[in-house]
Amino acid sequence: MRIEKEKPMTGKRLLIIDDDPMIGRTISAIAESISVETIYTVDAGEFFQHAADWAPTHIAVDLVMPEMDGIQVLAELAHRGCNARIIITSGQGHRILEAAKRSAAWRGLNIIAVLGKPFSPASLRELLMESGNTSSVVDRLPGSLEQGAMYEFREEELQQALNENQFHLVYQPKLECQSGNLAGFEALVRWQQPGGAVVPPDRFIPLAERTGLIDSLTEHVLDEGIAWFSGFTRKLTTTHPEEFERNVLGGLTLSINISVRTLANSSLMESIENRCLMWKVPTSSIIFELTETSAMEDPVFSLDLLTRLRLKGFQLSIDDFGTGFSSMLQLVRLPFSEIKVDKSFVMTASDSAEHRTVIKSIVGLGHNLGLKCTAEGLEDPRTLQYLRDVGCDLVQGYHISRPLRSDQIEEWVMEKLGLS
Repeated sequence: MRIEKEKPMTGKRLLIIDDDPMIGRTISAIAESISVETIYTVDAGEFFQHAADWAPTHIAVDLVMPEMDGIQVLAELAHRGCNARIIITSGQGHRILEAAKRSAAWRGLNIIAVLGKPFSPASLRELLMESGNTSSVVDRLPGSLEQGAMYEFREEELQQALNENQFHLVYQPKLECQSGNLAGFEALVRWQQPGGAVVPPDRFIPLAERTGLIDSLTEHVLDEGIAWFSGFTRKLTTTHPEEFERNVLGGLTLSINISVRTLANSSLMESIENRCLMWKVPTSSIIFELTETSAMEDPVFSLDLLTRLRLKGFQLSIDDFGTGFSSMLQLVRLPFSEIKVDKSFVMTASDSAEHRTVIKSIVGLGHNLGLKCTAEGLEDPRTLQYLRDVGCDLVQGYHISRPLRSDQIEEWVMEKLGLS
C-alpha cells in the first residue's frame, strides 16, 4: 500500500513503515499538514527501494512488523549507510523503545526520537519541523566521515598519515559542575585527511593498536598536547592573573586518552615525565584516561603501571564507565583518581529515568571511593541541573562547548572569564 502526495513544499520527505494502515495514514496526514511529503508502506522490500530511490530526509520505523521487525529494518538501514533522521515508533514499553534506540545509535544511525503509541500529533509535528542533526552516541565534527561508511583503513595509510603529520588535537573544555569555573580540557586526536575529511578516532585507534603504531600516535599527542597546555596556561596566568585565580580554582588539568598497550612501553612512560619537566607542567595537571574495558584486561599488569604513574604525580581517570562489565573489586584495586560517566547515559538523561538512575549510582560510587566524577556528553540545561543535584563534580559536552582548535581556545576562555 502506498500513499504519495505530489506537492513539493518544504523539501522534507518522510518515509513510513508501519504494519497498521490507520497509523501509517495518520502519520502521513500529520506530516502533510506541515508541508512534508510522505510515502507510507507496510512492505519491507518496497520500503528499502524508496529509501534508496527517494532519499527521504526522515524515516518513521515501527518496531513490531510481521515480515521484518523494526530492529532488522534499522540494522539494514545502518548497513546501507542511511543518514536520514529516524523516528522509532511502537506500542511496546519504554524500556524496549530505549533499548532499540541505543542499538540503532550504536550502529551509527541518527535517531532523533522514540515515540510510544499512542503519541500526540503535536510531538510528531515538532520533530519534523526541527532542523539540523540531533545528538547521537558518536562524537560529531563538521566534515566527519559518516558512521555508515564501510571503508576500512590500512596500516600503510595510517603510517603515511603519521609521516605527513595529518593528526592534530582539538580540546574540549571541562567545567566544575556547581560553580561553572573552568577546570581543564580533554585533548582529542583527529585525523585531518588532505581532502578535508576528518576521521574520528574510533575509525583509526583500533588499527593503530593492532599494528603497533599506537605508540607513535601517542607520542605525537603528548608532544602537541603538553606543549600547547604549557604555553596556554603560562600566557593566561601572565596576562590575566587575577581572573585566572578567581575563575580557575585548583589549577587547570589536561586529560589525554591513552591505550593500555602504550602502558606496556616502559621507555615511553618514562619520557612522559621528562616532557612535563621540559615544558614546566606539573605532573598533577595531567590526567590519563583509560577505558573501563582496557583497564580491566589484565588488572595485575595494569596495577603496577598505573600505580607507578600515580607515584609520579599523574592523575588517572577510568573513562566510559558503565559500558563494560568490570567487577567492582578491580575498580577498587586500581588507583584511579577520577571516574567518567559514559556519554551514552548523559546524552539521553533528560529522556530516560533509567539513565538518570545509572548516573546517580555512578556518582555515588565514585564519591564513596574518593574519586572525582565527570559527566561527558552534556547537551542540555535540564541534564546539567540534574548533575548538580546528584553532586557530579565536573562536566563537559556540547552544552558547554564543542571541541575547539588550539587557536580557538583563547577566545573561548576570554569570553568565559568575561574579558572579551
